[in-house]
Amino acid sequence: MKQTQSATGIAQKIVENISKVIVGKTLVIKRALAAIVAQGHILIEDVPGVGKTMLAKSISASMGCSFSRIQFTPDLLPSDITGVSIYNQSTGEFQFRPGPVMAQIVLVDEINRATPKTQSALLEAMEELQVSVDGTSRSLERPFVVMATQNPIEYEGTFPLPEAQLDRFLMRISLGYPSFSEELSVIEQQEMRHPIDELQAVASPEDVIKLQETAK
Repeated sequence: MKQTQSATGIAQKIVENISKVIVGKTLVIKRALAAIVAQGHILIEDVPGVGKTMLAKSISASMGCSFSRIQFTPDLLPSDITGVSIYNQSTGEFQFRPGPVMAQIVLVDEINRATPKTQSALLEAMEELQVSVDGTSRSLERPFVVMATQNPIEYEGTFPLPEAQLDRFLMRISLGYPSFSEELSVIEQQEMRHPIDELQAVASPEDVIKLQETAK
């Protein structure tokens, strides 16, 4: 019982901290955290400008996790995600240069704009918690969460995710537009500087892993 209460306290602190940046979206924040605690990945389907990127950044900052962002485009290659081995002339050996997927919280902007081959490279990492480059598998650091976004309005020039790939995401959420009073609050908060710049971690990656273990 004590462990459960401790886990609940950690989760509550994370939600309250994220709410300093994401105004009026407590339910969405709780859903996103629930997906992370269940060791799942999140698909955020919403129009531009509602705070999808800020949500991912706030979650990462609140948990003290490493963060990376990948902008998916049609010319993006799988190696642009996973990393690549580069020949070092001074040592005469190949050195692995990790890609942006080698982070704990990975924001994938417009996942449906990359080709299916590139999408598959990301989805392998989501399922196996590892990447394979030049026949070598490299484990990803826990906790590992992919937060992908897609625009539900513009589908021209996109590669929609088939059901088998959508199944890799535990939850699909939407932020929606803020109310008038919430918009005023956002404007007031950002009058001098953005609140994300002052957001401090209230938990550690180890705490998140503890939450995931407790949830089991």
